[in-house]
Amino acid sequence: MQKNIRRALGAAVAAALFVAGCGSQAPETQTASGTQAGTAARTEMPSAGTSAEGSDVSITEAGGSVVVTMPPTSEPEAGFDPAYGWGAGEHVHEPLIQSTLTVTTKDLKIGKDLATDYQMSEDGLTWVVQIRDDVKFTDGEALTASDVAFTYNKVKEKSTVNDFTMLKEAVAVDDTTVEFHMEKPYSIWPYTMAIVGIVPEHAYDKSYGQRPIGSGRYIMKQWDKGQQVIFEANPDYYGEQPKMKKVTVLFMEEEAALAAAQAGQVDVAHTAASYSDLTLDGYYLFSAASVDNRGFNLPSIKKAEKDGLTIGNDFTSDIAVRRAINIGLNREEMIQNVLNGHGTPAYSICDKMPWYNPDSEVSYDPQAAVKILEEAGWSLGSDGIREKDGVRAEMTLMFSNGDSVRQALAEDTANQLKELGISVKTEGVGWDVAYDRAQSEPLVWGWGAHTPMELYNIYHTKAQTGLAEYSPYSNEAVDRYMDQALETELSDSYELWQKAQWDGTAGVTQEGDVPWVWLCNVDHLYFVRDGLAVADQKIHPHGHGWSIVNNVDEWEWK
Repeated sequence: MQKNIRRALGAAVAAALFVAGCGSQAPETQTASGTQAGTAARTEMPSAGTSAEGSDVSITEAGGSVVVTMPPTSEPEAGFDPAYGWGAGEHVHEPLIQSTLTVTTKDLKIGKDLATDYQMSEDGLTWVVQIRDDVKFTDGEALTASDVAFTYNKVKEKSTVNDFTMLKEAVAVDDTTVEFHMEKPYSIWPYTMAIVGIVPEHAYDKSYGQRPIGSGRYIMKQWDKGQQVIFEANPDYYGEQPKMKKVTVLFMEEEAALAAAQAGQVDVAHTAASYSDLTLDGYYLFSAASVDNRGFNLPSIKKAEKDGLTIGNDFTSDIAVRRAINIGLNREEMIQNVLNGHGTPAYSICDKMPWYNPDSEVSYDPQAAVKILEEAGWSLGSDGIREKDGVRAEMTLMFSNGDSVRQALAEDTANQLKELGISVKTEGVGWDVAYDRAQSEPLVWGWGAHTPMELYNIYHTKAQTGLAEYSPYSNEAVDRYMDQALETELSDSYELWQKAQWDGTAGVTQEGDVPWVWLCNVDHLYFVRDGLAVADQKIHPHGHGWSIVNNVDEWEWK
């Protein structure tokens, strides 16, 4: 495998250097992915600590510059506008250009940015937030509560990436006070406030995302669509001045990013576990822990038809089957086989978060798994596959087309479950059919966010259907804990989120309903140039993109 990877990398490097020698194309003719787009952009890119043509040399001399690669999917289609998802992609990241009211700390609790204080009313329907009075946008205009209210009312109206249905309206009481009136109690509102960048009401129009004005740590200086975006430190930033004065992001596929690092043209190159055993001269491998988990749903009701859609599964609806699968999978072996060791076992959708319940953790025990199946009446047939009351122990495990990691996890799951007498057929599918089919068949998913709302979205019953959204499941006790958590002070809500996972008698863990089986949290890997000190990372959420530069202002060259 090593030889094949090196051969592919060598070809990518050759292609990259050939394109670079041909010069760059106009931005509108560039593709949004692949080697050509990335390498064309590199013809104008500096190496560490130098400046690109036309930029202010003094900026990089003061603290250096850095060139970072991200997947093409990280480029915001609608531009750098919070109303259209900037800062809310990849299960949320910090918007850099704009300021936010709050921030998440390294331990995933809440800190303050623009906000100096905030309070939730006793009934949970009003949040009052006080903001700083010393903040200006980069056009020189003061940032006031009117801008905050305008921003939130705009994202409520426009956002299709984040859910703002809990917000009724935002109102500026005076220049430094904003009130959020809620449709329903929502105690985790501070986590939402941590990713909504504030835009200037006076300078906002339909083209804002192409030329954003903000008050954050950085100014967007240049955006060549499909290629790169360049940020420079905001000299008038109200907080501590960024150490890294210039940040260039190149949008490239993994193979092109490797080629760029091999050619010495980037400082941080995102990479995959399959490339992690390569040695690149002048670079070290940097690993960021994540809650970017992979797991699969197990429909927990019997097969039926509802509104023309097949829901439920006669095999996985047996709780004994779900419990056996959960402890019958060797997660550590999967991590070695599929992720080259770069991951951690996953037992929930929120491992390591403040609201995680450690009762979710299980030990690999194939003998106990077999015992559970046999005691539940699943007997081995002559072909080695179990059967009970005419139902065979078999299922289809789907994965998204083109995702090699999810495919490999599905294949590994199939191989391991065969040892338990369970037959698993794997199938690649497109997302156009995956959501509907997951109502009756397991699908390998990727989740992980810096908010307990992820638990709610996965497990809570929807009033319209009487079942959870992504896989048929419902439990009144689980719903009740999560509803109570949203009505309780944030600091007190963590315990309720934990009880929703398991309270000693009910929940979604091994001793509970096990409607999902979680496999691993994927480490986010990067090749980093020697001498560049990347600041300590918060646990990354789902998505191998913008999270790495959340604290790029703290990076420095040694």
